[in-house]
Amino acid sequence: MSRSSAIPRPAVQWRAGTPVQALERLLPRETAVGLSFDGRPHTVLMATPQDVEDLALGFVITEGVATAADVLEIVRKDEALGILVDVRLAPGALIKKARPRNLEGRSSCGLCGVQRLADAVRPLPVLGEGARIEHAAIPRALAALEAEQALGRLTRATHAAAFFNRDGALVAVREDVGRHNALDKLAGLMARQRIDAADGFVVATSRASFEMVEKTARMGCPILVAVSAPTELAVTKAQEANLTLVALARADGHAVFAGAERLIESVLETA
Repeated sequence: MSRSSAIPRPAVQWRAGTPVQALERLLPRETAVGLSFDGRPHTVLMATPQDVEDLALGFVITEGVATAADVLEIVRKDEALGILVDVRLAPGALIKKARPRNLEGRSSCGLCGVQRLADAVRPLPVLGEGARIEHAAIPRALAALEAEQALGRLTRATHAAAFFNRDGALVAVREDVGRHNALDKLAGLMARQRIDAADGFVVATSRASFEMVEKTARMGCPILVAVSAPTELAVTKAQEANLTLVALARADGHAVFAGAERLIESVLETA
């Protein structure tokens, strides 16, 4: 991560019972990212400007627009007002219709500007058995992720999404000002590196909304761990997709809301 990912800005700090103090904080950059398919504008996302190619590829996958194999090229063009990213798809590829929009997207949640209720909450793929992990792998993953959040440590204003193997060892991580963006960037990175999403679990430093469940399921990952609470719809959609949903994850424990059969006390249980 380059230091240009965060920009210093002055502020005035007020604390009860202490004098007002001038301070300077590093703030994460946030810019408009215009996403198009074969030159046709689709949406504008507000995102951290690093790894936008991963963001675009991940968006294609997690929104069910196409498969990673259908993407021929991703072209980035930096403009004065933001970044334009064009996803060029293979001729004749079976392209699923992207959800129609009439507004800019505040992040890559996939819902901003969606016009119909049927487009907002769509059926999810049903996941196979996938990985089983020890409960102890989750706190190991949380500790590893804390050490890898470079932009988060600088700014305390970003989210991270990371993929871990069955033992809780870090495989890949991405950061962004938006939780959906971070997960899409992770999905894109994993697709480029051909990492098998079924062979581990995702950790998100955010609440577990249903869109995060949806994106994880479309990645083909069987387990989502979130540090904050889930919504009721997230639990319902996780059950629909046969996805294990773990939330309120801390160093000393976590809560399992769906798919508890994939979590075991020790590897001896699988022998």
